[in-house]
Amino acid sequence: MLANVKDLINQPKRPVIFLLFFCLLSSTSRCQEPVLDLTAKVNQYVPVKLTADLSKLSTNQKKMLPFLFQAAEIMDRCFWYQAYGDRDALLASVSNPDATQFTIINYGPWDRLDGNRPFLKSFGDKPLGANFYPSNMTRKEFESADLAGKADLYTFLRRDEDGKLKSVPYRLQFKDEMQKASELLLSAAELAEDTGLARYLRLRADALLTDDYQPSDLAWLDMKNNTIDVVIGPIETYEDKLFGYKAAHTCYILLKDKAWSQKLARYSKFLPVLQSSLPVPEAYRSEKPGTDTDLNAYDVIYYAGDCNSGSKTIAINLPNDEEVQLQKGTRRLQLKNAMQAKFEKILLPIADELIADDQRQHVTFDAFFSNTMFHEVAHGLGIKNTINGRGSVRKALKEHSGAIEEGKADILGLFMIQQLHDRGEIDADLADFYVTFMAGIFRSVRFGASSAHGKANMIRFNFFSEFGAFERQTDGKYRVNMERFGEATEALSRKLLTIQGDGDYSEAASLVKDKGVIGEQLANELNLLEQKKIPVDVIFEQGMKTLGLE
Repeated sequence: MLANVKDLINQPKRPVIFLLFFCLLSSTSRCQEPVLDLTAKVNQYVPVKLTADLSKLSTNQKKMLPFLFQAAEIMDRCFWYQAYGDRDALLASVSNPDATQFTIINYGPWDRLDGNRPFLKSFGDKPLGANFYPSNMTRKEFESADLAGKADLYTFLRRDEDGKLKSVPYRLQFKDEMQKASELLLSAAELAEDTGLARYLRLRADALLTDDYQPSDLAWLDMKNNTIDVVIGPIETYEDKLFGYKAAHTCYILLKDKAWSQKLARYSKFLPVLQSSLPVPEAYRSEKPGTDTDLNAYDVIYYAGDCNSGSKTIAINLPNDEEVQLQKGTRRLQLKNAMQAKFEKILLPIADELIADDQRQHVTFDAFFSNTMFHEVAHGLGIKNTINGRGSVRKALKEHSGAIEEGKADILGLFMIQQLHDRGEIDADLADFYVTFMAGIFRSVRFGASSAHGKANMIRFNFFSEFGAFERQTDGKYRVNMERFGEATEALSRKLLTIQGDGDYSEAASLVKDKGVIGEQLANELNLLEQKKIPVDVIFEQGMKTLGLE
């Protein structure tokens, strides 16, 4: 079995003498020293135990979990390669215990919450293409290369013996890893009592070997009654900041909270009417969202790979395949226990420092949950293909597609809440959603410019500030202007939907450059949160032992 990354994090700190000796024995030429004291950097992350109520799981369901955990660990290894390269050589070269831990958190020597700045002395800037492309490849070389599969989701670009670009499918680069992971999923399928889950696991096992994920994506959408769920394989493209083309390996292992899920199910039926109410001309909302859309709540019991790097995901909207989305829709998974941890340990302390005292009571978990949930729902609204023949939005906007899409989902989620509130479908105070949303901007902007979510929040903070949606009081706290906040929501929704529909790369780049930045005042607020030692994000203690199954 591959080593669990969190086991590495939680292992006793080795004596420095031993680590120095180990470095000399490693294949790396010299030990890596940190640029600065990383103790404070490590302390930006607060540990959280990923636990859940397992009492309703059957014997077979409990037996499934070790197979799924092992498969997740393989995804973790694959992501290490995609994000950096040789994990073992890098970790063997790090002598400082805090540097070791911080390297593991970041899946490499670059700080994901600080614009991917290197924190080990011998490293320069992180390649925009991570390890998906040759480090010396230029954009011009890529664009001029007559190479099949160069922009595919599931290929690496490498150089042949003559130095020319070639594409290498994931199934070949990770042949041994995918064979093992496939066998583990098949073993889990044998224990699955839900026929839909068993079918999905078998199809996903096949997909790992073929790089054809669409059949398993469709099967995943067909699952309705399963308690255990697993999201596994190459999925999101945020790690590729050169073009946004390449998918990174990840894994979530989840337990459905069926009671909470039933409360959410009724919102799916509103998607068509919400699509038709978007504040843009008809051409920008002409696509019809799939009707086979689920809203469900889960407790997550394992993160691995892409989703476990830097800032941790608390909700999922999948599949990303545009054809599948238009045909059947998506599933929106709310990771309730991870969400609760972030709300209690991060958002509430931020609100205490930065939200006006008489609006502080409007910061609630229910509003945080709803804002997050409708963010995921909003990924399915708008448009997936440009209206002027520029292809998919993702390919037209290239490296900016992630920030624009996350910004769209955030702001459309709030727009949807406004619409449902006006229709009487949501009866909570609209101020709860606005003020909680405002506090959430401060939380998410701390993810940094290397994160699509962080950049989207910078854009929104600056746009809303110019719109007068909030004001900073003399005591340093922020007050939401309820009327202007609603107007700013509609205006930014219109702008982002139009950029996507037009596939306007130039306008997207301009918006990111002008507003995807942290100004002096916002920087001061973030420094205050750091001085108050409010965590930026969480790291997880997870696995069989944490769940009490060893």
